[in-house]
Amino acid sequence: MEVHYRIRKPIRLEARFRIAGFTVLLGESGVGKTTLLKALAGLLPAEGHPFSGLPPERRPVGYLPQDLALFPHMTAWENVAFPLKGRNRKERALALLERVGLLEHAHKRPGQLSGGQKQRVALARALARKPELLLLDEPTSALDPLTRGQVLSELVDLLRREGLPALAVSHDPVLAGMADWLAVLGRKGVLQEGPLEEVMAAPARVEVARLLGYENLFPVRVVEGGVEREGVRLRLPLPPWAKPGGEAWLGIRATEVLVVRQDRPPPPENVLEGRLERLHLEGLAYRGLFRGPLSLEILLPRHVQERLRLQPDQPLRVALKPRYLHLMPGEAEE
Repeated sequence: MEVHYRIRKPIRLEARFRIAGFTVLLGESGVGKTTLLKALAGLLPAEGHPFSGLPPERRPVGYLPQDLALFPHMTAWENVAFPLKGRNRKERALALLERVGLLEHAHKRPGQLSGGQKQRVALARALARKPELLLLDEPTSALDPLTRGQVLSELVDLLRREGLPALAVSHDPVLAGMADWLAVLGRKGVLQEGPLEEVMAAPARVEVARLLGYENLFPVRVVEGGVEREGVRLRLPLPPWAKPGGEAWLGIRATEVLVVRQDRPPPPENVLEGRLERLHLEGLAYRGLFRGPLSLEILLPRHVQERLRLQPDQPLRVALKPRYLHLMPGEAEE
């Protein structure tokens, strides 16, 4: 499904992108993600396609707002039955709850349900309209951080089983990492889109890299066979647009900064020597700061740290393998 919308109020925005399977539109706060979603649902005036000119009630979409908009005084099945017309509303609502795995909770009110369960009630209510497209506004915002990953995985798996195209807008890289198709929205429109793996592996602009969670971003000068930053030369394959003497941005994920073990020979290139300034537990990994010719955030899986037993203020060597170095045009920064 191709989307092309022009919006004048409450902000000026023109966005053109594809929806393919579970699609995430990633962007920071204030760029117009929710505005675009409401325009697609027919809740704000806009020009474009699909659904051009149709009133909200005639658009074949299911819309899940951030707060899910469940009626607190109604049970789960009553919430799902609310948009249904005709006979056997309760039976049809129960069947929808069964599809989303919540039949046993049909008689509970929203206050008795977890965040993930409320999300599935809202999904069942949206499915009652037999939509051609599902719209989700910041679906991670109301979820417990400890269960967010599991709840999102279940939601995305359910949408794929239903075969229902969905567009989720979010600023959350965790949700973006579950997409089939990823589009990145900036203040002037869509900056980049494509299959998840392609966009994650090769952000086209530094603004995109920041949104995707690249912790290490540096302006660099292009040299023969690589780049230079503050006297440090790093070798990497140069894309066709990168010419010696030009300016660019270099991105390195914290997980892609490799610690060189003392008992093994270092890689042949891009090895930096310095010290480990800090190290602390973060979830199931250890986050640290390497201070050397470059300052780099590093992220070590717990099992790696348990083997290396690194300590703050110890000498450290790190390697930046060329395949983990991502180069972006210098004019990407705004």
